[in-house]
Amino acid sequence: MAVSVADADSGVPHKTKRKRAWKPWLARVAVTAATGYGYYLSFAPRPLWWLAPLAFAAFALVLRGRSFRGAFGYGFVFGMAFFVPLLVWLQDFLGRDFGPLPWLALSFALSLYFGLAGWLIRVVARLPLAPLWGALVFIAMETPRTWFPLGGFPWGRVAFSQPEGAFLSLASVGGAPLVGFAVVLTGFGLAGLVARLWRTRKAWDRALVWPAVFAVLPAAAGLAVWPTIGTEAQDGSLTVGSVQGNAPDIGLALQGQRGVLRANALAESARLLQKVQSGQLPKPDLLLWPETSTPLDGDDPGVDQMVAAYGVPAIIGALVRTPDGAAENSAVVWDPRTGPGQRYAKQDLVPFGEYVPARAVARLVTPFIDDTRDMRPGDGSNAALSVAGTKIGVFICYESAFDGPARDATNAGGELLVVPTNNAWYGPGEMSYQQLSMARLRAVEHGRAVVVSAVSGVSAFVAPDGTITSSTGLFTADALVGRVPLRTQTTLSDRIGAWTEYGLLALAIAGVASGFVLRFRTRRGTAATAGPKGTTAGEAAG
Repeated sequence: MAVSVADADSGVPHKTKRKRAWKPWLARVAVTAATGYGYYLSFAPRPLWWLAPLAFAAFALVLRGRSFRGAFGYGFVFGMAFFVPLLVWLQDFLGRDFGPLPWLALSFALSLYFGLAGWLIRVVARLPLAPLWGALVFIAMETPRTWFPLGGFPWGRVAFSQPEGAFLSLASVGGAPLVGFAVVLTGFGLAGLVARLWRTRKAWDRALVWPAVFAVLPAAAGLAVWPTIGTEAQDGSLTVGSVQGNAPDIGLALQGQRGVLRANALAESARLLQKVQSGQLPKPDLLLWPETSTPLDGDDPGVDQMVAAYGVPAIIGALVRTPDGAAENSAVVWDPRTGPGQRYAKQDLVPFGEYVPARAVARLVTPFIDDTRDMRPGDGSNAALSVAGTKIGVFICYESAFDGPARDATNAGGELLVVPTNNAWYGPGEMSYQQLSMARLRAVEHGRAVVVSAVSGVSAFVAPDGTITSSTGLFTADALVGRVPLRTQTTLSDRIGAWTEYGLLALAIAGVASGFVLRFRTRRGTAATAGPKGTTAGEAAG
């Protein structure tokens, strides 16, 4: 057997050297997986927002010096270790009918974005201010995630790990994209700082300046913005009652239990009315029912009687059957005298829950697909409903994860934001808390109080600074009554709109292009210096 000179000189058998070479690779995979899981732990219901920048610091250190293929692989591992536990609630939703395939397949698809991010971060790694470009690249990859797969799935965006803490206030300046960028930049700056200190072994060096700035400036900026977050009423206030009727924990089979949801909502409304009439709770100016609390095809005498008994208008979450036979997930204004009127229809529908993408493929997994009909998405009109003497902005459940619906509701004049939701589909896991963290971010982003009205919890009142003032538990019948401020002032984030996201995306693209140009020039310079047959130019001339 032939033995290389290097092996012979070292006296180490070739197989042994291969085993040793694998150990650092395995260690990095283990560290990357632990880092991805640590990033998951930063999400609700745990108040560990500060774990997110630390996770990105560790991730950046793993990527340092890796090949392009290695960077993609480590990014993918980071993504799988994050998305698999984050989305485990999909098993409660789809697992009974589809098994673990949708949960794992979606986690796999989303992790590919993290893999691509790792690959592109290596492209910009040689640029000056590399932590800045790396953070831009990572946040830029969240934009295509709102488009694909399944019509977009932005769950697990970096900003959603920050319903409290130093970075949250930045939502009022640049929305979720700026919050996410600040978190990642802090982590990458910390990684750059650690790497420089390790390399120089000095207490201070000029090369430490920019990594230190990136590590400290985002949190400092967030803390500086906090005093500008307004919570006071600007156009009076409103007493809101939110009804949580509860539902059975049966996942996707809940589609066949519309009557149960309606009966539960009516029963809890009656209990709340008794407390109001007895003086235990103040009378609400507006009543809220959660998402799809009742089917609606024309009028509903039971809901009519309930709203009339309160004597105040309501916003009723209903599955509306339109005259042309389509079904729309809607929030309907219900007047105590005239009944149903203006309504908002959900635009961003839940894949496999409200519509089935790729039916031909899904049919290979289960024939259950043929028994379901797709809902029709709304067109975005009536994002702010005229009710109770004011404008109430509405976005429904899954739409919390998208930037557009809440922004549209605020820009249409909404002085209060309400989020009807039906999380009973997803069991007693973390999904409801993850969604509530999005509502808290939206409150700060738009400077509005937010009322989350859920079928089975978590229902909550959220102040304009993201603070939860009252909330319910999961899978229990309950109701909340509270007074919320009505606000008219728009935030800088509202005025800038989607341009923050587009600007960060444009900078990331410019950085990647510069990274490729730099690498191309470096290779050309190396080739020119090398001369023929691998000799240097000086050797060739001599």
